[in-house]
Amino acid sequence: MEDTTARWAHALVNVRSSSPATSSHMLCSRSVAVVALLVAVCRAAVVTENGLPILWEKAPALLSELPQADGVVKPDPWDFLQRMAMYRLMINASSSYMSSIGLGGNENPVWGLPLQLGWKLKSGRLVDPTGVGTCGQEGSNPVCIATNSWWGCANYHLSVLPFLAAVETGLVGDGQTQVEIQVPAELAADYCSSTCSTVNPDAMNKWVSFFKSLKTISSSEESEDEKKDQILGLMWSAQLASLDAASTTCADKKTLYSSPEQFFMDSWLMSAQYVGAARFMSGLEKSVQFMVPLPSRVLQKKDRPPKIADFSTEENHTLYIFSWMTSVNKFLGGTLTSMWKRAMCSVAAREKGRALMTDLLLNPQFPISSLLSILAGMITNC
Repeated sequence: MEDTTARWAHALVNVRSSSPATSSHMLCSRSVAVVALLVAVCRAAVVTENGLPILWEKAPALLSELPQADGVVKPDPWDFLQRMAMYRLMINASSSYMSSIGLGGNENPVWGLPLQLGWKLKSGRLVDPTGVGTCGQEGSNPVCIATNSWWGCANYHLSVLPFLAAVETGLVGDGQTQVEIQVPAELAADYCSSTCSTVNPDAMNKWVSFFKSLKTISSSEESEDEKKDQILGLMWSAQLASLDAASTTCADKKTLYSSPEQFFMDSWLMSAQYVGAARFMSGLEKSVQFMVPLPSRVLQKKDRPPKIADFSTEENHTLYIFSWMTSVNKFLGGTLTSMWKRAMCSVAAREKGRALMTDLLLNPQFPISSLLSILAGMITNC
C-alpha cells in the first residue's frame, strides 16, 4: 500500500492547482486514447464464451428445468449452473421492458451480474480459500460454489435475492409458482430459503420495486432517456442494498483471504457506490469492457499493484485505480464518495459521470489528480 499512499498524497497536492474548466476540457478530449485502450483490453481476461457469460448456454433456460419436489421449485444456488440459470430466467423475462435502454436484449442492465459470476469462476474466486475440496474449480463436475468463498457469498445476495423478487412479482413464473432455495443446514443462519423479505427486507423490497416498476416505466409517456434513468436507478439501488447485506453476512469469510485480496474486496464494494450513483449502463458489451481488466486470479500476500509481474498492464492499472480511490476516500473521511454522489445530480450529470468512469478505469493517461476538481465543477453546476 506504500506506493498507493505516496501517489494519492501527491495527487491531492496537484488537485489544488487544477481548475474545473481545465479538468472539464481534459474529460472531453480522450476518446481516441480510450478506444485504443479498449483494443488492448480485449487481450486481457476472458469473461465470455461465444459472446455470452461463462457456461451460459449450459445453464437451464426454463423454470421447469430446475430441481423440483412436491410441486415446489428448489434451485441449489451452490450449483454454478443453477445460479447462472437464475440470471438467465431474469434476463429473458425482463428484456422486453428494456427498450428505452436499447433494443435486442443485450442492453439489459442485469447482464452485468452473470458476467461477474463468470469472472469469479474464471479467476478462482469461487473456490474454498482454505484449500478444502474442489468446489469452485472450473473443471469440477458439477461446477459448484464453495460455501466458504466470500465472493460466492456476496454473489448469493446478487442472484438469489433478485431471483426470488422476480418470482414474487410474477415476472418469472406465473405468479403462483412456489420457489424454495436449497440451503444446507449448517448455513441456515446466514442464508434465506424463501422468506428473504424477513432476513433482508431492504434489499428484497428494492428488488421487488425494480421488477414491479418495469412495466409501468416502459409504458409511460416520459422520454426514453428518463425511462432509462429510472430503470437504472431502481436496479442500482437494489444492487447496493444487496451488497450492503452481503458485507455483513459474508464478513467472517473475508478473513480467510490475504490482506491484498481483502483490500480488493473493500475496493470492489466501494466501487459499486460510484457506478451505482452514475447509474452505469451494465449491458452485455459495456460490462465486458469494464470487466476484462479485473484481476485474473486471487491476490496473494506478496502482490503490490501496479507492479504485479504476472498481471497485464490493464489489470495492474485497474487495481491501482481501485486502491487509489479507496485510500483517498478513507484519508478524506468519505469525502470522495460524498462528492461523487452529489455530482451525479441529474440525467446529464450521470452521463458525464459514466464518461468519467471510463476515463478512470480504461485510460492510463487520465490524470487522476484532476478528479476532485472535476467533481467540484460538476457539483457547482448541479
